[in-house]
Amino acid sequence: MRGEIALSQMVSELEEDCKKFAASSGASLPETFSVAQVFEDFVTQGKLNTAVLQAAVTLRNNGFRTCVLTNNWIDDGPQRHITALMLSLLRRYFDLVIESCRVSLQKPDPRIYEYALDVLKAKPQEVIFLDDIGANLKPAQEMGIATILVQDTDAALKELQDLCGIQLLGPEETLPIACDPENVTHGYVPVKPGVQLHFVEMGSGPVVCLCHGFPESWFSWRYQIPALAEAGFRVLALDMKGYGDSTAPPDIEEYSQEEICKDLVVFLDKLGISQAVFIGHDWGGAVVWNMSLFYPERVRAVAGLNTPFRPANPKVDVMEMIKAHPVFDYQLYFQEPGVAELELEKDLSRTFRLVIRSMRKEDQLPVPLNSTNVRERGGLLAGMPEDPPPSQILAGADLQYFIQQFKKSGFRRPLNWYRNMRANWQWGLSAKDRKILVPALMVTAGKDVILHPNLSKGMEEWIPQLARGHIEECGHWTQMESPAALNKILIQWLEDVHDSPLLQKISKL
Repeated sequence: MRGEIALSQMVSELEEDCKKFAASSGASLPETFSVAQVFEDFVTQGKLNTAVLQAAVTLRNNGFRTCVLTNNWIDDGPQRHITALMLSLLRRYFDLVIESCRVSLQKPDPRIYEYALDVLKAKPQEVIFLDDIGANLKPAQEMGIATILVQDTDAALKELQDLCGIQLLGPEETLPIACDPENVTHGYVPVKPGVQLHFVEMGSGPVVCLCHGFPESWFSWRYQIPALAEAGFRVLALDMKGYGDSTAPPDIEEYSQEEICKDLVVFLDKLGISQAVFIGHDWGGAVVWNMSLFYPERVRAVAGLNTPFRPANPKVDVMEMIKAHPVFDYQLYFQEPGVAELELEKDLSRTFRLVIRSMRKEDQLPVPLNSTNVRERGGLLAGMPEDPPPSQILAGADLQYFIQQFKKSGFRRPLNWYRNMRANWQWGLSAKDRKILVPALMVTAGKDVILHPNLSKGMEEWIPQLARGHIEECGHWTQMESPAALNKILIQWLEDVHDSPLLQKISKL
């Protein structure tokens, strides 16, 4: 385990030793005896402790550094892909993973604990060490480290909870692990002269493209990216055109649904991807429905979050339809270039703290954001607090990242998406009576006052393979407000779509 020999050599030597011992003692081994098979069964049947992983996430979210010490061999065996997967998952959940075979030290050698303390820049009295083998705890105890013997997970987490003062057990849903913009792979794809799309990538397997809405960023998917990657998918989370590190061309026409979808086809071509699953929220939802309607050959499956699919109605002009629904008055306010930009860009921190909030009672403002009578009131944020309290779903470093992203190109280009309503409607009419035949999912949120679940009624008429998911206690910002519930819905659906035993095994590790 100190890296002197690899797993295959160790297994071979152990098997030979067993045979020699059996011969010298006059015993006979079964014909099917195989040390290699024992190790293979151990690896393939092993599972990571989900409760401990979630506790690690909670501790990190509360400012604790986390570390794993493994006693393991360099794995060159036939099941090494599972070892690779497990180590990859551990590195996402923990700040540090120290493998015995990489540092030439193994538990319970006190030197491995000294090594860990040095790397963590921690003193013994600042550390809590958990292990399921008592002999591994003894040297740590002698160094002054608090220790917990793990025999029952809940009992161990209760003891850890008491020592660190952080709630680790109970009814509250733990936030999934989020990706850090500084520690994730970024890519850029040129889709036309002078225009490139930025994306973040994680994982391997079938491709899933995540398309955000207004006014957001690839970072809106920060809780979904690691979860979908861990479930066995290659995740590409885009900055949609006009946002963040993607190019923001000036022409309003660049932001029509037709142009956006053309760009996505080129995006796939340039990456050598023939098909992908598309998942979209808000305006991203409109994009992914249009991709499955106009480019179904490129869409393995499609999921819309909050945004329903409605075919274009040739009998009613789209602008008249918007005027007939008071809740969409903000979209009319957005039509005049320069007006909404001035209001929304005046104080980016205030804008995001007012707009991106959850529907939880403790996150509500004294005066709720109102999308009706916006033009009459003189602005979307008119009458709202000048210094609103932090949002529970977008605060601290996350809020600062949003602000940084919108300082690059401002609100003009994101608002241009709204300035293509009639062009989008006319493009939709060209697909009159066409159905979406790819596997599909519609996820509704019970407390979304603009994209209410009722708007999705009747979608099955146009999408025969439609599955549904629903999160009742959730508002508009589904990925950030109910990330664990959403991840569960998405992963189950993706597994069903791909019908892959390997993916199902990966997601259950």
